[in-house]
Amino acid sequence: MYNMGMDILGIKGSGLTRWFWLFVLMGLVVSLTSCGGGEEEVAPEGAEGTGIIPAVEAVEARFGRLPLEERLSGIVRSQNQVEVVSRITALTDQVFVQNGDPVEKGDLLVKLSDREYREQLRQAEANLRIANARLRQAEVLLEEERRTSTRQKQLFDRGLLSDVDLEQTEAALASAEAGFDLAEAQVEQAEATVEERKENLAQTEIRSPVRGTVGNRNVEPGMQVSPGSSLFTVGDLNDATVTVNLTERMLSYIEVGQTVQVVSDAMEDTFLEGAVSRISPFLGEGNFSTEAEIDLANTSGVLIPGMFVTVDIFYGESEQATIIPLSAIYRHPRTGITGVYVSSTFGTETPLPIQTDTDDPGPLSMPTDVEFRPVQVVAKGRESAGVTGIQSGEWVVTVGQNLLIGGEGRARIRPLTWERMMSLQRLQPSDLLKNVMESRTSPDNSL
Repeated sequence: MYNMGMDILGIKGSGLTRWFWLFVLMGLVVSLTSCGGGEEEVAPEGAEGTGIIPAVEAVEARFGRLPLEERLSGIVRSQNQVEVVSRITALTDQVFVQNGDPVEKGDLLVKLSDREYREQLRQAEANLRIANARLRQAEVLLEEERRTSTRQKQLFDRGLLSDVDLEQTEAALASAEAGFDLAEAQVEQAEATVEERKENLAQTEIRSPVRGTVGNRNVEPGMQVSPGSSLFTVGDLNDATVTVNLTERMLSYIEVGQTVQVVSDAMEDTFLEGAVSRISPFLGEGNFSTEAEIDLANTSGVLIPGMFVTVDIFYGESEQATIIPLSAIYRHPRTGITGVYVSSTFGTETPLPIQTDTDDPGPLSMPTDVEFRPVQVVAKGRESAGVTGIQSGEWVVTVGQNLLIGGEGRARIRPLTWERMMSLQRLQPSDLLKNVMESRTSPDNSL
Protein backbone atom coordinates (compact mmCIF):
# COMPACT_ATOMS: atom_id res chain seq x y z
CA MET A 1 0.00 0.00 0.00
CA TYR A 2 2.93 2.35 0.70
CA ASN A 3 4.32 1.73 -2.73
CA MET A 4 1.08 2.63 -4.46
CA GLY A 5 0.80 5.86 -2.49
CA MET A 6 4.41 6.80 -3.27
CA ASP A 7 3.85 6.18 -6.95
CA ILE A 8 0.82 8.48 -6.79
CA LEU A 9 3.01 11.26 -5.35
CA GLY A 10 5.78 10.59 -7.84
CA ILE A 11 8.14 9.13 -5.24
CA LYS A 12 10.29 6.46 -6.87
CA GLY A 13 12.90 4.09 -5.50
CA SER A 14 12.99 1.00 -3.40
CA GLY A 15 13.96 -0.26 0.04
CA LEU A 16 15.16 2.28 2.59
CA THR A 17 15.00 5.13 0.04
CA ARG A 18 11.25 4.81 -0.16
CA TRP A 19 11.01 4.57 3.65
CA PHE A 20 13.10 7.75 3.90
CA TRP A 21 10.65 9.72 1.79
CA LEU A 22 7.74 8.29 3.73
CA PHE A 23 9.34 9.46 6.98
CA VAL A 24 9.81 12.93 5.44
CA LEU A 25 6.12 13.08 4.64
CA MET A 26 5.08 11.72 8.04
CA GLY A 27 7.41 14.24 9.67
CA LEU A 28 5.58 16.96 7.79
CA VAL A 29 2.36 15.61 9.25
CA VAL A 30 3.72 15.92 12.78
CA SER A 31 5.08 19.41 12.13
CA LEU A 32 1.83 20.71 10.71
CA THR A 33 -0.37 19.19 13.38
CA SER A 34 1.91 20.19 16.25
CA CYS A 35 2.02 23.84 15.27
CA GLY A 36 -1.64 24.10 14.40
CA GLY A 37 -2.44 25.73 17.72
CA GLY A 38 -0.24 28.74 17.32
CA GLU A 39 2.96 29.31 19.33
CA GLU A 40 6.25 27.68 18.44
CA GLU A 41 8.41 25.96 21.04
CA VAL A 42 11.83 27.67 21.16
CA ALA A 43 14.90 25.88 22.47
CA PRO A 44 16.03 27.25 25.84
CA GLU A 45 19.38 28.99 26.06
CA GLY A 46 22.22 26.57 26.52
CA ALA A 47 20.58 23.86 24.43
CA GLU A 48 22.22 22.68 21.25
CA GLY A 49 21.33 25.20 18.59
CA THR A 50 18.50 27.66 18.68
CA GLY A 51 15.10 27.72 17.01
CA ILE A 52 12.17 25.37 16.90
CA ILE A 53 12.38 22.13 18.86
CA PRO A 54 11.03 19.48 16.49
CA ALA A 55 7.91 17.49 17.32
CA VAL A 56 8.01 13.76 16.65
CA GLU A 57 6.00 10.64 17.39
CA ALA A 58 7.34 7.56 19.14
CA VAL A 59 6.38 4.14 20.47
CA GLU A 60 7.85 2.03 23.23
CA ALA A 61 10.10 -0.81 22.05
CA ARG A 62 9.02 -4.29 23.07
CA PHE A 63 10.83 -7.54 23.78
CA GLY A 64 9.54 -10.74 22.24
CA ARG A 65 9.48 -13.01 19.24
CA LEU A 66 8.69 -11.87 15.73
CA PRO A 67 6.60 -14.11 13.48
CA LEU A 68 8.65 -15.41 10.56
CA GLU A 69 6.84 -14.98 7.29
CA GLU A 70 7.37 -15.24 3.57
CA ARG A 71 5.64 -12.57 1.49
CA LEU A 72 4.63 -13.73 -1.99
CA SER A 73 2.43 -12.58 -4.84
CA GLY A 74 -0.51 -14.78 -5.70
CA ILE A 75 -3.29 -14.94 -8.24
CA VAL A 76 -6.92 -15.66 -7.41
CA ARG A 77 -9.18 -18.11 -9.17
CA SER A 78 -12.57 -19.38 -8.15
CA GLN A 79 -12.86 -22.97 -7.05
CA ASN A 80 -14.18 -25.32 -9.76
CA GLN A 81 -13.35 -22.57 -12.24
CA VAL A 82 -13.67 -23.88 -15.79
CA GLU A 83 -13.50 -22.36 -19.23
CA VAL A 84 -16.52 -23.14 -21.39
CA VAL A 85 -15.47 -23.72 -25.01
CA SER A 86 -17.13 -24.79 -28.22
CA ARG A 87 -16.29 -28.22 -29.62
CA ILE A 88 -17.77 -27.65 -33.08
CA THR A 89 -17.91 -24.99 -35.79
CA ALA A 90 -21.30 -23.31 -36.05
CA LEU A 91 -23.16 -20.02 -35.98
CA THR A 92 -24.58 -18.86 -32.66
CA ASP A 93 -28.38 -18.78 -32.54
CA GLN A 94 -29.06 -17.76 -28.93
CA VAL A 95 -27.12 -16.78 -25.79
CA PHE A 96 -29.06 -17.30 -22.58
CA VAL A 97 -26.78 -15.82 -19.89
CA GLN A 98 -24.95 -12.60 -19.10
CA ASN A 99 -21.84 -11.91 -17.04
CA GLY A 100 -22.62 -12.33 -13.36
CA ASP A 101 -25.55 -14.71 -13.84
CA PRO A 102 -25.66 -17.66 -11.44
CA VAL A 103 -26.03 -21.05 -13.12
CA GLU A 104 -26.48 -24.64 -12.06
CA LYS A 105 -24.65 -27.60 -13.54
CA GLY A 106 -26.36 -28.52 -16.82
CA ASP A 107 -28.02 -25.13 -17.43
CA LEU A 108 -28.23 -24.16 -21.11
CA LEU A 109 -25.84 -21.31 -21.89
CA VAL A 110 -25.71 -21.11 -25.71
CA LYS A 111 -27.73 -22.58 -28.60
CA LEU A 112 -25.80 -23.00 -31.85
CA SER A 113 -27.32 -23.48 -35.29
CA ASP A 114 -28.09 -27.20 -35.70
CA ARG A 115 -29.52 -27.45 -39.23
CA GLU A 116 -26.27 -28.74 -40.74
CA TYR A 117 -25.74 -31.23 -37.91
CA ARG A 118 -29.30 -32.54 -38.10
CA GLU A 119 -28.81 -33.18 -41.82
CA GLN A 120 -25.53 -34.97 -41.14
CA LEU A 121 -27.27 -37.13 -38.56
CA ARG A 122 -30.08 -37.96 -41.00
CA GLN A 123 -27.56 -39.06 -43.61
CA ALA A 124 -25.65 -41.13 -41.07
CA GLU A 125 -28.83 -42.88 -39.95
CA ALA A 126 -29.70 -43.63 -43.59
CA ASN A 127 -26.25 -45.10 -44.14
CA LEU A 128 -26.74 -47.23 -41.04
CA ARG A 129 -29.99 -48.63 -42.44
CA ILE A 130 -28.23 -49.46 -45.72
CA ALA A 131 -25.41 -51.17 -43.82
CA ASN A 132 -27.89 -53.23 -41.80
CA ALA A 133 -29.65 -54.31 -45.00
CA ARG A 134 -26.35 -55.38 -46.52
CA LEU A 135 -25.55 -57.29 -43.36
CA ARG A 136 -28.83 -59.20 -43.55
CA GLN A 137 -28.17 -59.91 -47.21
CA ALA A 138 -24.66 -61.19 -46.42
CA GLU A 139 -26.07 -63.31 -43.60
CA VAL A 140 -28.59 -64.98 -45.94
CA LEU A 141 -25.88 -65.63 -48.52
CA LEU A 142 -23.60 -67.10 -45.85
CA GLU A 143 -26.29 -69.48 -44.60
CA GLU A 144 -26.99 -70.60 -48.16
CA GLU A 145 -23.29 -71.25 -48.84
CA ARG A 146 -22.99 -73.22 -45.60
CA ARG A 147 -25.87 -75.50 -46.59
CA THR A 148 -24.42 -75.93 -50.06
CA SER A 149 -21.04 -76.79 -48.60
CA THR A 150 -22.60 -79.42 -46.34
CA ARG A 151 -24.37 -81.12 -49.27
CA GLN A 152 -21.26 -81.01 -51.46
CA LYS A 153 -19.15 -82.66 -48.77
CA GLN A 154 -21.66 -85.49 -48.49
CA LEU A 155 -21.52 -86.02 -52.25
CA PHE A 156 -17.72 -85.91 -52.19
CA ASP A 157 -17.64 -88.54 -49.45
CA ARG A 158 -19.78 -90.84 -51.61
CA GLY A 159 -17.48 -90.32 -54.57
CA LEU A 160 -20.12 -88.38 -56.47
CA LEU A 161 -18.24 -85.04 -56.54
CA SER A 162 -14.83 -84.21 -57.90
CA ASP A 163 -12.06 -82.46 -56.01
CA VAL A 164 -12.41 -79.39 -58.21
CA ASP A 165 -16.10 -79.01 -57.48
CA LEU A 166 -15.48 -79.34 -53.72
CA GLU A 167 -12.77 -76.69 -53.82
CA GLN A 168 -15.10 -74.33 -55.66
CA THR A 169 -17.77 -74.88 -53.00
CA GLU A 170 -15.31 -74.18 -50.17
CA ALA A 171 -14.09 -71.01 -51.94
CA ALA A 172 -17.68 -69.78 -52.29
CA LEU A 173 -18.25 -70.39 -48.56
CA ALA A 174 -15.09 -68.50 -47.62
CA SER A 175 -16.17 -65.59 -49.83
CA ALA A 176 -19.59 -65.52 -48.16
CA GLU A 177 -17.99 -65.49 -44.71
CA ALA A 178 -15.72 -62.60 -45.73
CA GLY A 179 -18.70 -60.73 -47.14
CA PHE A 180 -20.55 -61.21 -43.87
CA ASP A 181 -17.58 -59.95 -41.83
CA LEU A 182 -17.31 -56.91 -44.11
CA ALA A 183 -21.01 -56.15 -43.74
CA GLU A 184 -20.71 -56.42 -39.95
CA ALA A 185 -17.78 -53.97 -39.94
CA GLN A 186 -19.72 -51.57 -42.14
CA VAL A 187 -22.61 -51.64 -39.68
CA GLU A 188 -20.27 -50.90 -36.78
CA GLN A 189 -18.75 -48.04 -38.75
CA ALA A 190 -22.17 -46.64 -39.59
CA GLU A 191 -23.24 -46.92 -35.93
CA ALA A 192 -20.11 -45.03 -34.84
CA THR A 193 -20.84 -42.33 -37.40
CA VAL A 194 -24.39 -42.00 -36.09
CA GLU A 195 -23.10 -41.64 -32.53
CA GLU A 196 -20.59 -39.02 -33.67
CA ARG A 197 -23.31 -37.09 -35.49
CA LYS A 198 -25.55 -37.29 -32.42
CA GLU A 199 -22.71 -35.96 -30.25
CA ASN A 200 -22.09 -33.10 -32.68
CA LEU A 201 -25.79 -32.28 -32.63
CA ALA A 202 -25.76 -32.33 -28.83
CA GLN A 203 -22.82 -29.91 -28.88
CA THR A 204 -25.08 -27.30 -30.48
CA GLU A 205 -26.49 -26.91 -26.96
CA ILE A 206 -23.65 -25.70 -24.74
CA ARG A 207 -24.39 -26.28 -21.07
CA SER A 208 -22.64 -25.28 -17.86
CA PRO A 209 -20.29 -28.03 -16.65
CA VAL A 210 -20.39 -26.80 -13.03
CA ARG A 211 -22.46 -24.77 -10.61
CA GLY A 212 -21.24 -21.19 -10.27
CA THR A 213 -21.29 -17.70 -11.72
CA VAL A 214 -20.79 -16.74 -15.36
CA GLY A 215 -18.00 -14.40 -16.42
CA ASN A 216 -15.79 -13.51 -19.38
CA ARG A 217 -18.69 -13.76 -21.84
CA ASN A 218 -17.18 -13.83 -25.31
CA VAL A 219 -20.04 -14.84 -27.59
CA GLU A 220 -22.96 -13.04 -29.22
CA PRO A 221 -25.87 -14.19 -31.41
CA GLY A 222 -24.77 -14.51 -35.04
CA MET A 223 -21.12 -15.07 -34.13
CA GLN A 224 -19.41 -18.10 -35.62
CA VAL A 225 -17.57 -20.24 -33.11
CA SER A 226 -15.01 -22.94 -33.76
CA PRO A 227 -13.52 -25.79 -31.73
CA GLY A 228 -11.60 -24.36 -28.78
CA SER A 229 -13.30 -20.96 -28.89
CA SER A 230 -13.62 -19.64 -25.33
CA LEU A 231 -17.21 -18.60 -24.68
CA PHE A 232 -17.46 -18.15 -20.88
CA THR A 233 -15.73 -18.78 -17.60
CA VAL A 234 -17.84 -20.37 -14.87
CA GLY A 235 -16.75 -20.78 -11.26
CA ASP A 236 -17.93 -20.82 -7.66
CA LEU A 237 -17.23 -17.30 -6.36
CA ASN A 238 -18.10 -18.23 -2.77
CA ASP A 239 -14.88 -20.22 -2.54
CA ALA A 240 -11.57 -19.08 -3.96
CA THR A 241 -8.14 -20.58 -4.44
CA VAL A 242 -4.99 -18.45 -4.36
CA THR A 243 -1.97 -19.84 -6.18
CA VAL A 244 1.60 -18.79 -5.33
CA ASN A 245 4.98 -19.92 -6.63
CA LEU A 246 7.49 -21.45 -4.21
CA THR A 247 11.20 -21.69 -4.90
CA GLU A 248 13.26 -24.77 -4.12
CA ARG A 249 14.62 -23.01 -1.02
CA MET A 250 11.14 -22.23 0.32
CA LEU A 251 10.16 -25.89 0.21
CA SER A 252 12.52 -26.51 3.13
CA TYR A 253 10.37 -24.48 5.54
CA ILE A 254 6.94 -23.92 3.98
CA GLU A 255 4.51 -26.78 4.60
CA VAL A 256 0.86 -27.67 4.18
CA GLY A 257 -1.23 -26.38 7.08
CA GLN A 258 0.80 -23.25 7.85
CA THR A 259 -1.18 -20.07 8.53
CA VAL A 260 -1.65 -17.66 5.64
CA GLN A 261 -2.90 -14.07 5.44
CA VAL A 262 -4.07 -12.67 2.11
CA VAL A 263 -4.31 -8.92 1.52
CA SER A 264 -4.87 -6.65 -1.47
CA ASP A 265 -5.49 -3.00 -2.18
CA ALA A 266 -9.20 -3.78 -2.59
CA MET A 267 -9.41 -5.05 1.02
CA GLU A 268 -8.16 -1.78 2.55
CA ASP A 269 -7.15 -2.60 6.15
CA THR A 270 -8.66 -6.09 6.28
CA PHE A 271 -7.23 -9.47 5.38
CA LEU A 272 -8.37 -13.05 4.85
CA GLU A 273 -6.82 -15.84 6.86
CA GLY A 274 -6.42 -19.43 5.79
CA ALA A 275 -3.82 -22.16 5.52
CA VAL A 276 -1.60 -23.70 2.87
CA SER A 277 -3.88 -26.33 1.34
CA ARG A 278 -1.69 -28.09 -1.22
CA ILE A 279 1.88 -27.98 -2.52
CA SER A 280 2.82 -29.55 -5.84
CA PRO A 281 5.70 -32.02 -5.37
CA PHE A 282 7.19 -31.28 -8.81
CA LEU A 283 9.56 -28.44 -9.67
CA GLY A 284 9.15 -26.82 -13.05
CA GLU A 285 11.90 -27.32 -15.58
CA GLY A 286 13.99 -24.22 -16.03
CA ASN A 287 12.52 -22.10 -13.22
CA PHE A 288 12.90 -24.72 -10.45
CA SER A 289 9.73 -23.54 -8.72
CA THR A 290 6.45 -25.16 -7.82
CA GLU A 291 2.95 -24.07 -6.88
CA ALA A 292 1.19 -23.88 -3.54
CA GLU A 293 -2.57 -23.43 -3.27
CA ILE A 294 -4.57 -21.75 -0.51
CA ASP A 295 -8.32 -22.41 -0.34
CA LEU A 296 -10.32 -19.52 1.13
CA ALA A 297 -13.96 -18.81 1.85
CA ASN A 298 -15.03 -15.83 -0.26
CA THR A 299 -18.59 -15.22 0.85
CA SER A 300 -17.90 -11.47 1.09
CA GLY A 301 -16.78 -11.40 -2.54
CA VAL A 302 -13.59 -9.41 -1.91
CA LEU A 303 -11.53 -11.89 -3.92
CA ILE A 304 -12.11 -11.54 -7.65
CA PRO A 305 -10.85 -14.28 -9.98
CA GLY A 306 -7.80 -13.04 -11.85
CA MET A 307 -6.77 -10.42 -9.29
CA PHE A 308 -3.28 -10.32 -7.83
CA VAL A 309 -2.95 -10.45 -4.04
CA THR A 310 -0.21 -10.36 -1.46
CA VAL A 311 0.19 -13.61 0.47
CA ASP A 312 2.00 -13.84 3.81
CA ILE A 313 2.87 -17.40 4.87
CA PHE A 314 3.81 -17.69 8.56
CA TYR A 315 6.28 -20.50 9.14
CA GLY A 316 7.56 -19.93 12.69
CA GLU A 317 8.96 -17.36 15.10
CA SER A 318 12.29 -15.60 15.40
CA GLU A 319 14.58 -15.72 18.41
CA GLN A 320 13.68 -13.23 21.13
CA ALA A 321 14.72 -9.68 20.29
CA THR A 322 13.72 -6.05 20.75
CA ILE A 323 10.70 -5.41 18.53
CA ILE A 324 10.11 -2.02 16.88
CA PRO A 325 7.86 -0.81 14.02
CA LEU A 326 9.43 -0.82 10.57
CA SER A 327 8.83 2.92 10.33
CA ALA A 328 11.30 3.45 13.21
CA ILE A 329 14.20 2.08 11.14
CA TYR A 330 15.93 5.03 9.50
CA ARG A 331 18.94 5.32 7.24
CA HIS A 332 20.82 8.44 8.22
CA PRO A 333 21.24 10.57 5.07
CA ARG A 334 24.60 11.96 6.19
CA THR A 335 26.34 8.79 7.36
CA GLY A 336 24.38 6.10 5.53
CA ILE A 337 24.11 4.14 8.79
CA THR A 338 20.87 2.30 9.53
CA GLY A 339 19.53 2.92 13.01
CA VAL A 340 16.79 4.48 15.10
CA TYR A 341 16.26 7.68 17.03
CA VAL A 342 15.91 6.76 20.70
CA SER A 343 14.92 8.64 23.82
CA SER A 344 16.20 6.91 26.95
CA THR A 345 14.81 9.61 29.25
CA PHE A 346 11.28 9.74 27.89
CA GLY A 347 8.89 8.17 30.35
CA THR A 348 11.46 8.38 33.17
CA GLU A 349 13.15 11.76 33.56
CA THR A 350 10.67 13.31 31.13
CA PRO A 351 7.11 12.35 32.13
CA LEU A 352 4.65 11.07 29.56
CA PRO A 353 2.05 13.71 28.63
CA ILE A 354 -1.43 13.08 29.96
CA GLN A 355 -4.03 12.44 27.29
CA THR A 356 -7.58 13.42 28.19
CA ASP A 357 -9.32 12.80 24.86
CA THR A 358 -8.88 9.29 23.49
CA ASP A 359 -10.05 10.42 20.04
CA ASP A 360 -7.32 13.08 19.88
CA PRO A 361 -3.79 12.13 18.70
CA GLY A 362 -2.54 13.27 22.11
CA PRO A 363 -0.42 16.14 23.45
CA LEU A 364 3.33 16.61 23.06
CA SER A 365 5.80 16.15 25.88
CA MET A 366 8.24 18.64 27.29
CA PRO A 367 11.56 18.75 25.39
CA THR A 368 13.55 15.57 25.99
CA ASP A 369 16.86 14.10 24.85
CA VAL A 370 16.94 12.11 21.61
CA GLU A 371 19.92 10.30 20.06
CA PHE A 372 20.56 8.33 16.88
CA ARG A 373 21.66 4.78 17.61
CA PRO A 374 22.78 2.19 15.01
CA VAL A 375 20.88 -1.10 15.06
CA GLN A 376 21.12 -4.46 13.36
CA VAL A 377 17.96 -6.05 11.98
CA VAL A 378 17.86 -9.73 12.96
CA ALA A 379 14.30 -10.50 11.83
CA LYS A 380 11.82 -8.64 9.69
CA GLY A 381 8.06 -8.98 9.52
CA ARG A 382 5.40 -7.21 7.53
CA GLU A 383 5.00 -4.30 9.99
CA SER A 384 7.73 -4.72 12.59
CA ALA A 385 11.31 -5.89 12.97
CA GLY A 386 13.50 -7.52 15.60
CA VAL A 387 16.71 -5.55 16.22
CA THR A 388 19.78 -5.43 18.43
CA GLY A 389 21.34 -2.21 19.68
CA ILE A 390 18.47 -0.88 21.79
CA GLN A 391 16.57 -2.15 24.82
CA SER A 392 12.91 -2.87 25.32
CA GLY A 393 11.19 -0.04 27.16
CA GLU A 394 13.10 2.65 25.28
CA TRP A 395 11.03 4.97 23.11
CA VAL A 396 11.88 4.97 19.39
CA VAL A 397 10.88 7.72 16.99
CA THR A 398 8.60 6.49 14.23
CA VAL A 399 7.54 9.79 12.62
CA GLY A 400 9.66 12.90 12.14
CA GLN A 401 13.20 11.50 11.96
CA ASN A 402 14.08 13.95 9.19
CA LEU A 403 13.40 16.83 11.59
CA LEU A 404 16.13 15.58 13.91
CA ILE A 405 18.99 15.53 11.41
CA GLY A 406 20.15 19.08 12.17
CA GLY A 407 20.14 19.13 15.95
CA GLU A 408 19.86 15.51 16.98
CA GLY A 409 19.64 16.60 20.56
CA ARG A 410 16.15 17.33 21.83
CA ALA A 411 12.58 16.89 20.67
CA ARG A 412 9.04 17.05 21.91
CA ILE A 413 7.48 13.61 21.70
CA ARG A 414 3.91 12.55 21.15
CA PRO A 415 3.61 8.96 22.45
CA LEU A 416 1.67 6.51 20.30
CA THR A 417 0.23 3.13 21.06
CA TRP A 418 1.38 0.24 18.90
CA GLU A 419 -2.12 -0.07 17.49
CA ARG A 420 -2.17 3.54 16.31
CA MET A 421 1.34 3.25 14.89
CA MET A 422 0.42 0.15 12.91
CA SER A 423 -2.62 1.93 11.46
CA LEU A 424 -0.40 4.88 10.45
CA GLN A 425 2.04 2.51 8.74
CA ARG A 426 -0.79 1.10 6.66
CA LEU A 427 -1.85 4.53 5.42
CA GLN A 428 -0.76 5.67 2.00
CA PRO A 429 1.06 9.03 1.84
CA SER A 430 -1.91 10.55 0.02
CA ASP A 431 -4.14 9.49 2.93
CA LEU A 432 -1.74 11.13 5.38
CA LEU A 433 -1.87 14.43 3.50
CA LYS A 434 -5.65 14.27 3.40
CA ASN A 435 -5.79 13.71 7.16
CA VAL A 436 -3.46 16.65 7.75
CA MET A 437 -5.48 19.02 5.60
CA GLU A 438 -8.72 17.97 7.27
CA SER A 439 -7.11 18.46 10.68
CA ARG A 440 -5.79 21.92 9.74
CA THR A 441 -9.15 23.13 8.43
CA SER A 442 -11.24 21.65 11.25
CA PRO A 443 -12.75 24.32 13.57
CA ASP A 444 -12.11 21.97 16.50
CA ASN A 445 -8.34 21.82 15.85
CA SER A 446 -6.69 22.92 19.07
CA LEU A 447 -3.31 21.18 18.88
